Amino acid sequence: MLQPYTYILINFFTVIVCFIASFDKRIQFHQYFSAFIGASSIVATLFICWDIGFTKMGVWWFNLDYTLGWTLAGLPIEEWLFFYCIPFACIFTYYCLDKFFDFTWTIGFNNIIVFVSVITCSVVALLHHDKIYTLLTAIITVITLIYLHFYAHKTWISQASITYVVLMIGFFPVNGILTGTGLESPIVNYNPDEIIGFRMLTIPVEDAVYGYSMFLLNLYFFKLFAESKDTL
Repeated sequence: MLQPYTYILINFFTVIVCFIASFDKRIQFHQYFSAFIGASSIVATLFICWDIGFTKMGVWWFNLDYTLGWTLAGLPIEEWLFFYCIPFACIFTYYCLDKFFDFTWTIGFNNIIVFVSVITCSVVALLHHDKIYTLLTAIITVITLIYLHFYAHKTWISQASITYVVLMIGFFPVNGILTGTGLESPIVNYNPDEIIGFRMLTIPVEDAVYGYSMFLLNLYFFKLFAESKDTL
């Protein structure tokens, strides 16, 4: 019976290929493992607190039949690992694309990506202020983009956004299984009163925006730690 191993296997298969490839001589991402752990731990703290709060509030909940049954602060242990495994695959993908391709041409799209994203998220937040997952996801994304663009003056937002589109190739099967695709019931269940209700297959659209802000924050801190390491 593989059912209790479903969530842990999702984490495992998400990260294993990227982890092995990290030691390739052409990539050598393993040199930045400490930078990733530091960055991911900071972002994971924010999102795990969010996760714990929403679980207690009943915004979402977990079907433990698909987990090992070990929980911490109300979350399956697999959910804790999620905030390291998924970001690892995302940051590794960005690192590789940045290493082997020239993305300088994307800098000119920073303004429009930030403007459109902030306006869209702000409108959604105003229209659906009564749905807490929708509202908080939109607010976090707006704050993240405004900080990165207007205060931190990061020019890689467009490159990160393009990378995130590429990451959708993995997003759909991973989040799809978590939200019920191919399973008798979802691993992660959502309170229908707290989301818009528009789904991409079985995935609430909020999850894509949630993942985008998590990716941007992980990338921001990863670059800070990686740059610090390179200057030593």
